[in-house]
Amino acid sequence: MVKKLLTLALFSAICLSVSAVEKVAVVDIQKVVNKSAQVQALKKEQANKRKELAEFVKKAQADIKAQPDQAKKQALVKKYDKELAAKRQANAKQYQQKLSAIDKSITASIVAQAKAMGYDLVIAKGVVIYGGDDITDAVSKVIK
Repeated sequence: MVKKLLTLALFSAICLSVSAVEKVAVVDIQKVVNKSAQVQALKKEQANKRKELAEFVKKAQADIKAQPDQAKKQALVKKYDKELAAKRQANAKQYQQKLSAIDKSITASIVAQAKAMGYDLVIAKGVVIYGGDDITDAVSKVIK
């Protein structure tokens, strides 16, 4: 019962706040992200890093295979495993930082473009069934 009342109150609050909005825009976020030069550059950078890791693994495997002493071979395996894990972790951290910065940049561009066009509210196109002006193309031009 309390849950229903809270839901009803939340729904009423949303309806009241949306009724004060005069202009609503929708943006296809996925389309904007796919057209972003920053995202394309990040994808290219990640592909290069994957190649570098593959080369590192090949070199490590060759180095380990060339070692005749079994004890030294095991030490090399541990050394290279540790180095590989550190490289992967560093790449993942750097990727997340850059992705976060790109997300902030794209969001800021959407907000700036919507404000410049006089919109009060911007909603992701995927959650809108009907209504709103699609500003995806205008935002995509600014993002590039």
